[in-house]
Amino acid sequence: MKFTRFSLGAAVWALLSTAAAASPRQDAVRAHRVAHEQELIAEFREFVSIPNVDADQPNIRRNAEFLLAMMKRRGLAAELLEGKTSATNPAVFAEVKVPGATRTVVFYAHYDGQPVNPKDWAEGLDPWQPVFLTAPLVRGGKIVTEWKPGDAINPAWRINGRASADDKDGVFAILNGYDALVKTGGRPTVNVKFLFEGEEEKGSTHLGEIMELHRAKLQSDLWIICDGARHVSGRKLVIFGVRGDVNMQLTAYGAKRPLHSGNMGNFAPNPAMRLVSLISSMKDDNGRVLIKGFYDDYVQFSESERIAIKEASFTDAALLQELGLKEPEVPGRSLLEGFELPTLNINGIAAANIGKTATNIIPAVARATLDLRVVLGIDWQKQVQRVKEHMTAQGWHVIDHEPTDAERAEFVKLIKVEVDTGYNAQRTPLSLPVAQAVIAAVQSTTSEPVMKIPTNGGSLPLAVIQEVLGANVITVPVANYDNNQHAENENMRVDYLWDSMETYAALMTMP
Repeated sequence: MKFTRFSLGAAVWALLSTAAAASPRQDAVRAHRVAHEQELIAEFREFVSIPNVDADQPNIRRNAEFLLAMMKRRGLAAELLEGKTSATNPAVFAEVKVPGATRTVVFYAHYDGQPVNPKDWAEGLDPWQPVFLTAPLVRGGKIVTEWKPGDAINPAWRINGRASADDKDGVFAILNGYDALVKTGGRPTVNVKFLFEGEEEKGSTHLGEIMELHRAKLQSDLWIICDGARHVSGRKLVIFGVRGDVNMQLTAYGAKRPLHSGNMGNFAPNPAMRLVSLISSMKDDNGRVLIKGFYDDYVQFSESERIAIKEASFTDAALLQELGLKEPEVPGRSLLEGFELPTLNINGIAAANIGKTATNIIPAVARATLDLRVVLGIDWQKQVQRVKEHMTAQGWHVIDHEPTDAERAEFVKLIKVEVDTGYNAQRTPLSLPVAQAVIAAVQSTTSEPVMKIPTNGGSLPLAVIQEVLGANVITVPVANYDNNQHAENENMRVDYLWDSMETYAALMTMP
């Protein structure tokens, strides 16, 4: 498999493209995939075509039912695990008990996706009508217009569509890795449980509740999470932790209504200006968060984790070049070294209209969404409180509701803060025997050394799994790093989709 990434030099890419010496089992899985590529792609494209945004409950249920049918076609006695109320998106579950197995492993992915704005997708592409691309559109890729079912599928193509890489590819990898394994005469060496969640993109609001309700079904030694992307170089990753996450919705208030900027300028305060000033006080130009206590309590990487980080950071310069950046936010600090620390990000900020629809007004409100990523040792609720205390120290009165007339009369600067449900970070020690077994299984599918990363930069509800069920958690991603997850023109490389089956079949037969 040859990768065409950046300009790292012919010698490096010759090394990265060396084919692995496949095992007989891997050969069998690959042969099964080759014989069934058309059916696999057809099913995957149909799955991606079902809208999976949480606000669209009927289609969320369609996704769950489609997934249920996928599992039953593979001989699995699948069922929906419901929460306490109908507001809970169901998880989809099945299990396979293997005689003599000494480990039980839950294989997890999620079927819900991020919201979309179809206007942002290039060339009139519909997020829910997956198409093939010859390459990423930002790098000159074209829509494949003449392909029809039955035609050859170029493994270098991308499948473009919402959730193609985050995280319906994870569902594909797990189910088809298992299916290829058993249909070629193999069987898992571990008891296998499948758990596909429907609320990951909104913070896994009810995952803990589902685990409590179905604790007996979900007991295991290990959860393997199929989510996220492989290394920038294309090499395979095993990730031993994630940051935690919480979002804060901010609304700053000015006058009760928008005002003429000429008539009221220099008289009525502008909430957008004040909100921008507040947020700018939270972080300096070198990327360091200035909120008191923001970096307190975090658990530093161990020496072995630092070594793993150093081994995996060799493509930072190439990544900066591809992104059109001169240097990282903190000069001298690599991408992966930054994963040790908590972050504060502005997901979005809005006040009034801009561009051709702009009007000469002082807006009545300004809004922003802050994204806080927390690391091991930092409690997300405590981090939220630190941000609120910073606002108070900057002269703001923090409320959780629309301001009353009395509050408007009493306080100069009013801000409503709404906090989404969050969760903490999680890390599994690299030295555990089960961690070494996972590494060995993934290594068996590639000739290149598998990269081991102590924690991912993104977030998953892994702490919830560890806290409620007491299981170890490890992530094995399969997507291409440039998949545009959470953004427009999300895409999944076809060859990575194929390779994911071999990776997950190997994990189901780990020593």
